This record gives sequence, C-alpha cells and structure tokens, in this order.
Amino acid sequence: MQVIPAIDLRDGACVQLVGGSYAEERVRIADPVAVAREWTRLGFTRIHLVDLDAATGRGSNRETVREILEVTPASVQCGGGVRDLDTIDELLSAGASEVVLGTRAVEDRAWLEDAVARYPDRIIVAADTSARRLLSRGWSQSSSRDVIDFVDDLKPLPLAAVLVTAVEREGRMEGPDVKLMGEITARLNTPLQASGGVRDIGDIRELAAAGASAAIVGMALYTGALNPQTIIEEMSAWA
Repeated sequence: MQVIPAIDLRDGACVQLVGGSYAEERVRIADPVAVAREWTRLGFTRIHLVDLDAATGRGSNRETVREILEVTPASVQCGGGVRDLDTIDELLSAGASEVVLGTRAVEDRAWLEDAVARYPDRIIVAADTSARRLLSRGWSQSSSRDVIDFVDDLKPLPLAAVLVTAVEREGRMEGPDVKLMGEITARLNTPLQASGGVRDIGDIRELAAAGASAAIVGMALYTGALNPQTIIEEMSAWA
C-alpha cells in the first residue's frame, strides 16, 4: 500500500477543492514547486500531479508541471486535460512516470486503446465517479454509466493502474468509499488507486484491507489532520 500526496494546480498555485467544486477552494499554497520538494523531503516517493485548469478548459499550468518534474526525484503521475497523444508523449518525455487519462479515456475507447498500445504500463485511467456514475470534463458532466461496468471494460488493457475518485467525498474528510473500492478490487486485475475522503490512518488501513494498491491523499495532509510522518512510518512497516 502506497500513500500518494496530491498536488492540484489552479492559477499557478497548489489548491484543494471540496467536492470538486471550483467555488469551494479550501487550501491555496502559492508555490507548488516548494510543496513538491517538501513532500519528497518528508519521504514520499510518488506524487499525484493534476492540472485542474487544463482539465476544466480554464487554462494551463504546463510550465509549473515541467518545473515540478525537473526538481523532484519522486515518481510523478501527471494528469488533467490530457486528451491527445502528443501531450502524453510530452509529459513522459519531461519526466512523468505515468500519465493519467480521464475524459477522453471515458469517451473514446478506440483512442484509449491506441494510447495504451503506444505506452503500455505508463497509462493510468481515471474513473471519476459520483453516486457510482462516471464523471468527465473536469467532473462537470455525469453519464448514466456505472463505474463498475467501465472498470470491467478496462481489464484487457496493459494499464499501470486505475484511479477511482469518489468525487462527492473529495476534500470533505468524511471517510473514503471503502465498499466501492473493495468491489472494484475484487473485479480488477490492475492496481487500484483510491481517492476521495481520506481523513486519518485508519481510512488508509481500511483501503489497504479492501485491496487498494495506493491511496491518493490531499486535504487531510494539507490541513494537518493526517501527520506525514505517521504515514511514512506506516508505509515502511508495509514494505
């Protein structure tokens, strides 16, 4: 089980939103590069980096992404608005360990298969969900498709991981959707990264027991509800 700090970029800053809503920004740190350095200094070996502006069509934080990739020795999985092969190639060439695909992976199966064939084991598919329905376009569009059905269709693909975010729990620190994550890991032959709602070390242990390979954590770390040293010690015990 791995714990991965999230760095969400908005207007050049590191932020944390509640429920995926731009109107509910709870945390803002002006220097995301310093944040990446600090997570690495504390002992985290992987970072989840998302360009929220690119994901929602509001702009781009590409230069900040590049700078973070340059300065941190941690593995960095990058996502947010990645909807063409050139961007995947650009991110991997810049040093991303994996690229996270959301909207186009959900909407265009042929393109997803092409991307995975070109970059096997370097693609993470993000299955963002609310009430078990798939979301896309920066969490602004909901489909009628069940997240379980979508994940089932990913089984034949050589993915690095599947990332499932319970969006309605994002930033609320009310506990993750352990039941959903357990159902998915029981059906999935690819590592599952779980996101949304983590508030304490007990939640991380529950996700590990449910079969998740990693938990992506944001608000609990940034607000101090979860002590980074406690996580590092716990991960060392699991190693």
